[in-house]
Amino acid sequence: MKNTREAVLITVATLTMFGAGCAKKKVGALTPPSPATPTAAAPSNPAPAPARRDEGTPAPAPVAASKPSFPDAATRARIDQLLARIEDAYFDYNKHTLRPDAIKALQSDSSELRDILKDYPAYKLTIEGHADERGSAEYNLQLGQARAESAKAYLVQVGITGDQLGVVSYGKEKPVCNEADEACYQKNRRIHIVALSTQN
Repeated sequence: MKNTREAVLITVATLTMFGAGCAKKKVGALTPPSPATPTAAAPSNPAPAPARRDEGTPAPAPVAASKPSFPDAATRARIDQLLARIEDAYFDYNKHTLRPDAIKALQSDSSELRDILKDYPAYKLTIEGHADERGSAEYNLQLGQARAESAKAYLVQVGITGDQLGVVSYGKEKPVCNEADEACYQKNRRIHIVALSTQN
């Protein structure tokens, strides 16, 4: 009887220990492992941070290439060619209004001249007014001025800026012909256009 009781106690104790061990295993199996804390890998070459700009300071404006106000040597040579092809405009005796042949002379290549000059505001032309030898020096200076002004008005109408056209009168001081006849007088009643500009 004593042996039977001891055997029962040993069996109960064994079962109790066995049951406790299984319960621990079940609890351990049911508990999920704690997740590993991820660590961000530092970049080997971090990108540089963009430069901060003061909010009150405006961004610098792009620098535009400035256009020259004076033509280069090749363009000046072309202007000289055009001026040489524009014939002197001639006038009637004691008149300063443009005749049809004078208008035709001024029309010659004046459009191309206009297109070149508009890009070079520092380049200027001078319109010279001339008269024949008859009359006083003072009167011929006034007549030459009026003739130069008439030619300027026409060229401004064509589209050449008035600021690029100067006028001067030589009256009867610079004749191209010295004979005392009408054919010679006609050659002296004229306007002539020259380039006067100098580079600043």
